[in-house]
Formats: sequence, C-alpha cells, structure tokens
Amino acid sequence: MTPLFKSLCVVGPGLIGSSVLRRAKETGTIAGTLIAADTSPPVLERVRELDIADVITSDPAVAAQADCVMICVPVGAVEEVARQVLLYMKPGSILTDVASVRGQLGPTIHAILPEGISYIPGHPMAGTEHSGPDAGFSTLFEDRWALLVPPEGSDPEAIAKIEALWNLCGARTKTLSDEQHDQICAMVSHLPHLLAFTICDTADNLSDEIRAAVLDYAASGFRDFTRIAASDPVMWRDIFLANREALLGTLDRFMADTQSMADAIRNGDEAAITGRIERGRAIRRTLIENRQA
Repeated sequence: MTPLFKSLCVVGPGLIGSSVLRRAKETGTIAGTLIAADTSPPVLERVRELDIADVITSDPAVAAQADCVMICVPVGAVEEVARQVLLYMKPGSILTDVASVRGQLGPTIHAILPEGISYIPGHPMAGTEHSGPDAGFSTLFEDRWALLVPPEGSDPEAIAKIEALWNLCGARTKTLSDEQHDQICAMVSHLPHLLAFTICDTADNLSDEIRAAVLDYAASGFRDFTRIAASDPVMWRDIFLANREALLGTLDRFMADTQSMADAIRNGDEAAITGRIERGRAIRRTLIENRQA
C-alpha cells in the first residue's frame, strides 16, 4: 500500500506527536519518511533512542522536505511555530496542528499561508496525564474522535487527506467550526481539568492533620477524579487562557447546577437529588455505548 504522504514532519514529538510517529512507524501507511523536529536536545535524543523517526532535527527548514507538517506544541506556541515552518514549506503541502483551542488560530494562520499551501487543523480527543516522547503509544487514538476544523474555503482534497491521516491512526473524524470546537472542548476537557486542579488545591489547603489523612486514605473516587491533575501545568495554563470565554461560560453553568444540587441537599429534596444522579448515570452509559469510556 502506498503511504498517504511521502513524508510527514511532526514538530513537537510529545504525547500526541510521538503517538502519531509510532503509529506511522508501525503501519507504514501514513508516510514513507518520518521527520521529528523539536528545539529541545534531550527530546530529540530520546526520539533517536526510541527509533520512531527517520530524520531528527531542531532546524525548522526541514519542513521543506515534508508533504505534511503537523504542529504538536502547546497552544500558545502554535502560531509562532506555524510562522517558522511556513517559510520553508513547499507548494502542494499541508500544514496541520493538534491545538485543543481554536480561538483565532484558524483565521490567523489561514491569512499568512503562502500560495499553494493548505492549513487543515485536526484535534484528536485523546490523551493521558503524561507528556514527552516516552508518553506516546501507537493505539492512543483508537476509537477516539479527531475534530477537524478547516478554515472556510479550504481545499477539499487537503481536508480528505488529514481526515485519512486520523483514520489511519485509528480515530473517527468530525468536521466542526472553530466556535463549536471550543465550546465542546470547554465542557468535555477543559472544565474537567479545571475542576481536578481545583479539588487538589482545596485538599492542599486543608489543615495539616486533615490534609495528611485525605492523602493517606484517598478512595478511588478522589484518585480517579484527580488523575488528570498530574497534567502539564504550563500547557493547561495556556489552554485555560486561550479558551477563557467558552470555559468561563461553561464554568458559570456548572456552578449554577452545583448550587442547585447543594440546595436540594440542604432542603432534603430526595427527588431532586435522585434525578440528578440518574441523569449523571445516563450520561456515563452513553459514553460507554459510544466507546469513549
């Protein structure tokens, strides 16, 4: 089978980027030549040791060798990296990124595209609390969603190629607008992370005696809910700030719903409490049926 691309360049081979490289290396269907680029010498050395790329470099000019360049850096750095690699990308190639907040990225990068280059972002709804080249694995995207957010007027053939890339990684795809994407991610990803970080902070601010007991006797509920609080703080700081409007709107709604539950508990309203729990169970069952849990 002829690979989808002759060459793929992944800028930022962390959890997402190294997982794409691993999948491409295992299957041979995504690209004939795999390129890993990063500014960190230790990251590049680890990629070399893992043997998940054919070309390993810190030079953005390597983008000239790629039919597709995938930017896998924190959201706050995507535009800067895009400006660097676009200086070297060749006509007919495709630029994509995996940013979890779209905001103005689409229109901004689309406006600086050189003639003949397409920009088709695709955000995989997959991940763990770990980061770096060692965190990746080839099945990370299996049965997960990759949300495509192409700017208006994008080349249909380029969209089809990025969709095929994520399908080859094992993902299902859906095309959304930037606004839809950010609203959905605020609910299903950004708010849960905010809550996990916050509940850990609440536990840390307890009296020394109670704090020690909480950490010693943490039950599965606390452990499971706070797992994602181990995630990269700089990455999540950038995400919260980049998606602040959608996130704050979602947080306001959550706080209102939390207050309603508190009122039901305060008033001993058994029917209201049970109803909310039952709706929560139904949402969880839907996640399982959709193979997202």
